[in-house]
Amino acid sequence: MRNTLFAALTALALLPAPARARVDLNVRLNLGLPVTPPLVVVQPGVQVVEDFDDEVFFVNGVYWARRDGRWYTARAPRAAFVVVEPRRVPAVLVKIPPGHYRRWRAPRPAARVEEGHDRHHGKAKGHDHH
Repeated sequence: MRNTLFAALTALALLPAPARARVDLNVRLNLGLPVTPPLVVVQPGVQVVEDFDDEVFFVNGVYWARRDGRWYTARAPRAAFVVVEPRRVPAVLVKIPPGHYRRWRAPRPAARVEEGHDRHHGKAKGHDHH
């Protein structure tokens, strides 16, 4: 019995890395996303869940999450995310540096200054109030 177990473990260790990666494909994450997470477009075809602790992307109707060097996917935000092989991750996501969109917030438009007013002094341009 011990010899069989040893042989099986040895065979597993000798498999190429991609084959070993498939062994644990049942790893799942439950991220606790809201039913309708706030999404922000960060580049054409790529949206990210705004202000979330994990990097969660939405590409081609599918959610993708990156955590600890692994990629996970889910068809719905409340579904369990399952680990995927790196070759299945959209190339556009693989190119994004890890952590870049963690807790990402959409840029807010700057406050608009009323035309004809000096924003520093609250005076209308061209008028002297002395």
